[in-house]
Amino acid sequence: MSLDWIYYAISWILLRWHALWDAIGIPDGRVLGTNWAWVLSIFFLVVTLRVILFPVFVKQIKSQRAMQALQPKVKALQEKHKGDRETLQKEMMELYRTEKANPLMGCLPMVLQIPVFLGLFHVLKHLDPHLPEQYKTIYGWSLDQFSSASAARLFNAPISAKFGSTPAELAALGANGTTVKILAAILILLMMTTTFLTSRQMILKTGWAEDPQQKMIQRLMLYGIPFSLLISGSLFPIGVVIYWVTNNLFTLAQQQWVLRKFPPPQMAGKGGATSARPANATASDLKSTNPVQPGRSGGLFGRKKDAEEPVIPVVDTKALAPKPGAKPVNPKKGARPANKPKG
Repeated sequence: MSLDWIYYAISWILLRWHALWDAIGIPDGRVLGTNWAWVLSIFFLVVTLRVILFPVFVKQIKSQRAMQALQPKVKALQEKHKGDRETLQKEMMELYRTEKANPLMGCLPMVLQIPVFLGLFHVLKHLDPHLPEQYKTIYGWSLDQFSSASAARLFNAPISAKFGSTPAELAALGANGTTVKILAAILILLMMTTTFLTSRQMILKTGWAEDPQQKMIQRLMLYGIPFSLLISGSLFPIGVVIYWVTNNLFTLAQQQWVLRKFPPPQMAGKGGATSARPANATASDLKSTNPVQPGRSGGLFGRKKDAEEPVIPVVDTKALAPKPGAKPVNPKKGARPANKPKG
């Protein structure tokens, strides 16, 4: 299957943003060794895509919370069908269908961004000034745009260079190998750190999954993916790493906003320790789940007055027991003992 449509789409967005910065007056010339018009174009490529994917992100949050609410039922099914994997899978799929929960929705935003990542990777890798002229004008680029982008740099490192660039590739770009490696290494570390923080932020706010498989996926997302970037990041052009870091920072801000505005159930109470109150909860339900301690005048769901419910005194049975050597006391004065013979 041809991915040309992705390359055309990524190129179109980049070129539209670059045209906007050019119209505003941001020059293509270097300031601090950086062609800011192209760097800003990559940055706002992220903004454009994240705005488009925002509804999907909201669905992802809702799906994660729905899956979290279903954990007790999932655990009950696992206990019920222990050893019968086929029946368990059928019952779980039926549960997801009935509750309208989709376990795959949590990965959908990341899956949708993979083609974008691959498209940007290909387009930036394609910015080789030694390409034949007919290949420079594909994907909607003009010769001037191609020449400007292929010469674009971030702090004197070409955005199409990478940590693992060969000496021949660096020579073709007119780049200094040490500068490229230092800048690429810093960006790769930022990419790893921000990737870890995005996963950690969500787990800290929503909690670890009780299902072992989902918990394993959470651990993979938290530790596995950032560690894998240590190796794979050396193959990414600097422009792609800029895109990844920007995307992570945008995700951190977006998640923080959504989690503050729509807190998950365990954050609904003060201090984040209580669960959310059901919308259809009755007064008796609230009493059972939120009992008022003696001496208090209520709480979040408590009663207004303690006097409305009588307090049963605690009886000390040890105090009522007869002391050693004490004379027995009849419960009723003048009562005849049951075992006394008749005279």
